[in-house]
Formats: sequence, structure tokens, C-alpha cells
Amino acid sequence: MNRKIVLIFAKLLVISVCWSGPPSRAQDQTPAAKTEASNKPADAYRVDFAVKEIEDGKTINTRQYSMNLNAEDSNRLKIGTRVPVEAKQGEFEYIDVGTNLFAQLRERPNGLLLEVRAEISNFAVPEQAARSNSMPLLRQMQINASTVALLGKPMVVGSVDDPNSKRQFQLEVIVTRLK
Repeated sequence: MNRKIVLIFAKLLVISVCWSGPPSRAQDQTPAAKTEASNKPADAYRVDFAVKEIEDGKTINTRQYSMNLNAEDSNRLKIGTRVPVEAKQGEFEYIDVGTNLFAQLRERPNGLLLEVRAEISNFAVPEQAARSNSMPLLRQMQINASTVALLGKPMVVGSVDDPNSKRQFQLEVIVTRLK
């Protein structure tokens, strides 16, 4: 009788293994796809910035900057001068005057998301840069933007009017995939 029970149990075991078949491919591919995605190197990009100064519809000055970064990374570019300013009698603090650019790229299902922050400051009166004994008057411009990047095409991500003149400043960005 024990022999019959063992044979029946063995047959049921064989039948259940045969009916279950090999594991589902969808289950196998999910961990492999995750492993491939994590091992896949991030795409590299170059981000070109152009800060354009426009008066009466004509570009009168353009400053260009560039940085490389990977998708899902961020980078910062900073150019300028640290200017001493006397906060109290005999006590000095330093302020940054110049250009500070930040960019971050993130891959999304609808495309590559670009986040940009630009802070540009300069002396309102250019002669102040040479004088160390006066309190400087600074002009400052900030543009923060987030948009889907159009690869290889220039995009104006922000523009501001100068309140003291008829000039306008535009921040243009071009994102290019590196090979």
C-alpha cells in the first residue's frame, strides 16, 4: 500500500512539473532589463549657452559658454570676480560679480528634460570695477527654466528686459548628444 501511495505521489509530481512548463519569459526579462538599464552607460551631451544682448531688434553682444554632462547629472559653470564690500567699518564681505550657469538633464518618456539656471551680474557703472573705495552698484539678471530639450536646435529658454535701457537679454541653449 505504501508503494501505491509513493507511485501516485511521484506521478502527481511529474504531472505538476510538466504542466507548469518553463518559467514565464516576462518574469525573466524584467530583472534582466533592470540589470541592462543599470549597466547601460549614461548618454553624454554638450550644452551650449548664448547670452544675447539685443537692442532695437539687433544683437549687439553675445557671450557663449559650454559644458558637457551626462543624462541624470548636473553641472555648474562659474566665471567672475569676488568684489570686497565694506559691510561695517573695517569689516569686508565679498560678493560675486559675473556669470553662474547651472544645467541638469533628465531622461523622461516624452524626451530629455533640461533644467537651467542662469545668474548674471555686472557693474551698473563700468568704471566702478576699477574703484575699490566705493560701494558698487550691481545689475543682476536671473533666468530659471525647465523645458523638453530639442536636440541640436537653438531654444530661447528665457528673456528679460533691462529696466534702464531699451535692451533685452536672451538666454539661448543648444543641447547636442555626444557620440
